[in-house]
Amino acid sequence: MLVYRGEVPADLPLDLPTFAGDFSFPIKHGYATVGRVLDAGAGVEHLSPGDLLFVHHPHQETFTVPADLPVRLPDGTDPTVGVFFANLETALNVVHDTPLHLGETALVFGQGVVGLLVTQLLKRAGADRAMAVEPIERRRELALEVGADAALEPGEDLLERVLEATGRRGADVVVEASSSGEALQAAVDAVAAEGTVVVASWYGTKPVTLSLGEHFHRGRVRVRSSQVGRIAPELGPRWDRARRTEAVLGLIPRLRLAELVSHRVPFEDAPRAYRLVDEDPGETVQVVLTYGGG
Repeated sequence: MLVYRGEVPADLPLDLPTFAGDFSFPIKHGYATVGRVLDAGAGVEHLSPGDLLFVHHPHQETFTVPADLPVRLPDGTDPTVGVFFANLETALNVVHDTPLHLGETALVFGQGVVGLLVTQLLKRAGADRAMAVEPIERRRELALEVGADAALEPGEDLLERVLEATGRRGADVVVEASSSGEALQAAVDAVAAEGTVVVASWYGTKPVTLSLGEHFHRGRVRVRSSQVGRIAPELGPRWDRARRTEAVLGLIPRLRLAELVSHRVPFEDAPRAYRLVDEDPGETVQVVLTYGGG
């Protein structure tokens, strides 16, 4: 949506080889495509016609890419579920950037696709209690369906409700995945002393103002950026992108993904899909573009 709304710095370099243009428009954008191999070049032995693949590629009916760019999805994978590969990479990276310990409480602001995936993964990573904060009722309901222990509305009583649920400590770790500056302030206020706030949101050109003179300062709160382009440095000796890809492929069949798809829109009607996400967030979660009737 930042790209769609023109809220990205115009001179920011593109970060995928399949993008074209620049952020000042026109731009060829998108990075979550699932399709089948039509043909493979000479010498390509690990891909065959008919294989189901995920590719970090803009929305397009057919394309040619280097053979090392696609990710072969496991046999039997629902193509729609395969679309979540990119956001699941991001969510796994967020959890790796989150210093969660077994038995602790995690709080996630924002229950869009990434937030819903992070909530599921934090439970698997050992959170005794995973709480979600989301203004949209449908997404709060989804959060509970996929494993959140509580789904709260933002508001004046939010901090008190978090304190009540945590023995007055605050959440041990907080993830901000809502792209809201107000949510980031609430995250800083709700984390426990010596706790960590992981910022998964990309704000683009939107300024964010924080009050850092109260709990942030005396509570020695840590704020950490998470970005999928890099692995958490403390994991560097053991993790690389290949291992992360393997982990994501193993998670796809074990998570609640299909129910996150709210709309399927034919590719030729893509402008309507973008307007839907932009103008009616209360009705949308994951919107998928379909090709060739399916």
